[in-house]
Amino acid sequence: MVSEEQIQGWADEAEAGYDVDVLKRRGRGRPGRGAQPMQVVAVRLTTEELDALDAAAAKNDMSRSEAIRAALAHFAA
Repeated sequence: MVSEEQIQGWADEAEAGYDVDVLKRRGRGRPGRGAQPMQVVAVRLTTEELDALDAAAAKNDMSRSEAIRAALAHFAA
């Protein structure tokens, strides 16, 4: 249940106005990795490949995505 006091508080807050910069700040969802948009690329891996990837990521204290990006950067260098 919402009380009359809560409703009045919300109305007072709305009438006072909101800070647009605060409202625009990202607070939910996956954090970005930079200023440019990212693309998701699907890759099919066998169970063995996925297990090896997860083991390597854990050994290096990385997420699966970080390990893949590191491997791609090494390959492309």
